Amino acid sequence: MILLGLALVVAVAYTALIVFSPSSPTPTASESTCRSSSSPTTYEPLPSLTDSKATVELSVVVPAYNERARLGIMLRDAVAYLEELPLDGEGSSAGGEPLRRLPVGVARGSYEVLIVDDGSKDGTADVALDLARELSETWSKGARKMRGVVKVVSLVRNRGKGGSVKHGMLHAAGHRILFADADGASHFPDLGLLQAEMDRLEVSQSAEADAKGHWTGGHGVVVGSRAHLVRTEAVVKRSFSRNLLMRLFHTYLYVLGIRSIRDTQCGFKLHTRPSAAHIYPFLHSPAWIFDCELLLLAGLAGIPTREVGIAWKEVEGSKVDLVRDSIRMAVDLLVIRGNYLLGRWQKPIWVGVVADGSREGAAGGKKDE
Repeated sequence: MILLGLALVVAVAYTALIVFSPSSPTPTASESTCRSSSSPTTYEPLPSLTDSKATVELSVVVPAYNERARLGIMLRDAVAYLEELPLDGEGSSAGGEPLRRLPVGVARGSYEVLIVDDGSKDGTADVALDLARELSETWSKGARKMRGVVKVVSLVRNRGKGGSVKHGMLHAAGHRILFADADGASHFPDLGLLQAEMDRLEVSQSAEADAKGHWTGGHGVVVGSRAHLVRTEAVVKRSFSRNLLMRLFHTYLYVLGIRSIRDTQCGFKLHTRPSAAHIYPFLHSPAWIFDCELLLLAGLAGIPTREVGIAWKEVEGSKVDLVRDSIRMAVDLLVIRGNYLLGRWQKPIWVGVVADGSREGAAGGKKDE
C-alpha cells in the first residue's frame, strides 16, 4: 500500500511537471527580420548567433513590452554612452591596459541596439523606430557617422521577458552581448564595470588562442548586481512585503542550488558571444525566472560567472505583481530544476573554463586547480 501511494505521488508529480513545463513557440518568418532608422519600412534579415560570426563589438538586447513611455530615456542614455565612449589608438587603453581583443573585421566601438518588441499593444515598435531616426540624426552630423545602429524586431505574440530576451540574443551580431531592461533602472555607463570584469576573465583564457593564432572570444557571463544596495535608501524605502519576498526568494534560490550570484534578477547582464551561443539555445523559461535558468546552465556548463555592483534606481511603471509573480517564479524554478534533474531537458555540454587560476564548478562558482 505504501509503495502504491509513493508511485501515485511520483506519477502525479511527473504529470504536473509536464503540464507546467513551457513549450517553445514556433517563430514566424517576420520575427527573423528587423527594421531600423535606415530602413523603417523595409524588413532586413537578422543574423544567427550560432551560425554567424560577430560583425560589431557590442550588441545590446532590450526586451520591450508596452514600453513606449519608458523606452526613450533608456535608449537615449545607452546610445549617448556608446557614442561618446573614447576609442583609444592601437596598443593600449587610456588606463595603460592592453586593448580588448576583437575578432578580425570587427570595428572598435561598433554596436547595435536590438529592441525586441514582445507583442506590445501600445505601439512600442513605432516609438522605437521614431527614436532610432532621432538618434541617427543626432549622432550623424557632417563627416561624423553614428557608430552603431538601432534595430527593432517585432514578435507576433507575447512570449514573456525570457522569450523575448532569448529571441534577441539568438539574433545578436555582437562580439559581446548585453541584455538591458527597457525601464532604464540600471545606470547604463556602468557597462564599463562589466566590460572590465569580462576583460579580466578573457585575459586568463587567451593563451590558447594565441597558440592557435586566432581569437573569437572566451567564455563568461558578468552580472550587474544590486546586492550592495540592500542597506541603502533605494531598497530600505521599499515596502516591507517587497523586501520580505525578496529575502524569501533568495533563500529559496540558495536551497535549490543557485548560490554563487546574490542578485540573479537584475536586468543588466553581459555575455561573450561563445557563452551566449552555448547557453541560450537551451533556455526554456519564457518568464521572469529565465535569469535563474541562465545562471544554472552557465554553472552546469562550467562557464565562469561574475557579479559586479552597479548603480540602480527604482522606476515607476513596473509590470511585476509581487505576490502573483513570486508564486509563479517559485513554481517555475521547481519546474526548471525538475526537468534538468530528470533529464527531460537537454543540458549544454561541459566546457570547464579555467579563469583566474580556477576551474568553474557545476554551481557557477570556482574550484581550485
